[in-house]
Amino acid sequence: MRRSDREITDRNEIVQVMEQCDVCRLAFNDEEVPYILPLNFGLQYENGIITLYFHGAAEGTKYQLLRRDNRVSFEMDCSHQLVMDEEKGSCTMKYKSVIGRGRLEIVPEEERYSALCILMKQYHKEDFAFDRAVVSRTTVMKLVVEKITGKER
Repeated sequence: MRRSDREITDRNEIVQVMEQCDVCRLAFNDEEVPYILPLNFGLQYENGIITLYFHGAAEGTKYQLLRRDNRVSFEMDCSHQLVMDEEKGSCTMKYKSVIGRGRLEIVPEEERYSALCILMKQYHKEDFAFDRAVVSRTTVMKLVVEKITGKER
């Protein structure tokens, strides 16, 4: 990281930034160029391990790419604020961001419900009783974070 003065090194602070975000962008390895996809996500932080959960339909490009290579990178950001200095004729942006990587896998059917509950907690802080009928027709993916960095301005 070029600007170490902006780096967030404390893992708990990195998780706090992630909890403030509402979209996670996954980058898959495609043959010619990366394939980037914005997704809703759920976050679990236990025993120093960060796990992200995603959901989707039963088929699509992301699953084709996942079958070929399950290594992915991710990015999320929040707390954007434009800062103008008219006197100096400059502007910049305040933000918090997290990038990382890991291996993405499909969650087995018997673990889908609990994974979807984790996902719902990201958006509904209280328990949200969603229709269990969606579990059987929803694909759930899990990413155990292997490397992560945070940054704040």
